[in-house]
Amino acid sequence: MASQSHLSYSQRAQKHPHPLVRRLFEIAERKKTNVVLSADLTTTRDLLAIADSLGPHIAVLKTHIDIVSDFGPATVEGLAQLAQRHDFLLFEDRKFVDIGNTVQKQYRGGALRIHEWAHIVNATILPGEGIIQALDQSIRDGGISERGILILAEMTSKGSLAVGEYTRISVEIARKYPQSVLGFVSTTELSSHSPSATRDEDFVVFTTGVNMSSKGDALGQQYQTPTTAMAGGSDFLIAGRGIYAAADPVSAVQEYQKAGWEAYERRVGSASG
Repeated sequence: MASQSHLSYSQRAQKHPHPLVRRLFEIAERKKTNVVLSADLTTTRDLLAIADSLGPHIAVLKTHIDIVSDFGPATVEGLAQLAQRHDFLLFEDRKFVDIGNTVQKQYRGGALRIHEWAHIVNATILPGEGIIQALDQSIRDGGISERGILILAEMTSKGSLAVGEYTRISVEIARKYPQSVLGFVSTTELSSHSPSATRDEDFVVFTTGVNMSSKGDALGQQYQTPTTAMAGGSDFLIAGRGIYAAADPVSAVQEYQKAGWEAYERRVGSASG
């Protein structure tokens, strides 16, 4: 079995070759949370406020930084400070999709300064392997440690074309860039189903569309629960509106934290029992 999802976060941290993945697993174990907060707020004030109040209960804060209307140095500095204070990583959900040369400029330059502050970014392989090659080169040559890529291998939106051969090739490309590719954004664990999987392979799985009270929205989003996501091999649960749009976001994130952690413990416990 190639999948390492039957092992605990601490066991995986001890043997994982990538320093950022080790740090992520250690954060999860330390805080007893596998929640990734999708913080789709549109002002710096609101983004930093939600990051501050919910930060103690999450492992990763996921941003769409280009929707922040007043983005600037205060946004970047505030996020970095809160990530350090509350012990979480920053994931910019940029979904890079362009030729390699352009993607390098988007990642390392421009107004958003993504490479400087985001521990994790994601990309689709639609442009071909060159996009991952370009990001890998930027990370290795960038002089900043603990940076990594998630390949967008599947999506939860209705009618998504990120299926089948696209998903299979996503896994194959990921294997070529172990110094930068951490794993996948996907609905399930992928690598153990691949014929070329190795025994010790350990890709991290981030699953989007996790919601405890809704099955979808009017724009095609399809949700699953923390329990079903963890049972499918997810390692980290991405939840957004179910938390930050709740009447009491702190209580909501605590519910997701509890549900996600219990689902994780059941998976690890059943594998070892």
